[in-house]
Amino acid sequence: MLYHVSIGDRRLDVEVGPDGVLVDGRPVTVTLEHRDGTPMQGLHIDNETYRLVGSRVGSGQWKLRLRGSAVVADVVDERTRVIREMAGGAAAAQGPRPIVAPMPGMVVKVEVTEGDVVQAGQGVVIVEAMKMENELRAHGPGRVSRVHVGEGEAVEKDQILLELDPVDDAAG
Repeated sequence: MLYHVSIGDRRLDVEVGPDGVLVDGRPVTVTLEHRDGTPMQGLHIDNETYRLVGSRVGSGQWKLRLRGSAVVADVVDERTRVIREMAGGAAAAQGPRPIVAPMPGMVVKVEVTEGDVVQAGQGVVIVEAMKMENELRAHGPGRVSRVHVGEGEAVEKDQILLELDPVDDAAG
């Protein structure tokens, strides 16, 4: 299984298979050991050992404490990456665009309300499709002008879920 990992500006492709782990095409030896009674894990990568504490903070996002620092890692499989791209998560901002369903599914959660100001990349709606939750994100900054869906509602591909208006810099 191929995973795309982003930590800050660093991007890694991690492939986990029956023959081992490849990081950006390079074979590495990796093991993860749980420390009983603690949230700590022992992470062994090749000849290095790290103490790691991780907690899930969002769809595909993990807060990691490693070497005394906290970082957020975005970890998605290939399918989720493609869905995010279809939903506009990787598109360059050209002003607010409506958020549309990338495929048929069910609204799990609407994370904003009308009037909220959102930033580029901010999660706005979570849709479950094919037994996976996909967080749809704002393409650019904007103010939520209309929410068309609610939790538990079925949606179709390309259905508009919410609309955004430009943010007036003086007011927003």
